[in-house]
Amino acid sequence: MASFTVRNLPEETHRALRARAAAHGRSTEAEIRAILERAVRPDERVKLGSLLAEIGREVGGADLEIERDRTRGEPVDLG
Repeated sequence: MASFTVRNLPEETHRALRARAAAHGRSTEAEIRAILERAVRPDERVKLGSLLAEIGREVGGADLEIERDRTRGEPVDLG
């Protein structure tokens, strides 16, 4: 797992992080991990196909329900 150091963090920010961690029953380090995780990983990822289908419905296009092909593909021989 990766780690990093944050330098020159204002004391007020550090205090606020400690208070927030205590309110959530976590260590300051665990609180920082949770904050970073929420900031960079949205709760629900956007699925391009679903988004395009929604846009099509909004502009009056056909409402396509396409079943996904779930058959396994054969490995590619690169040799």
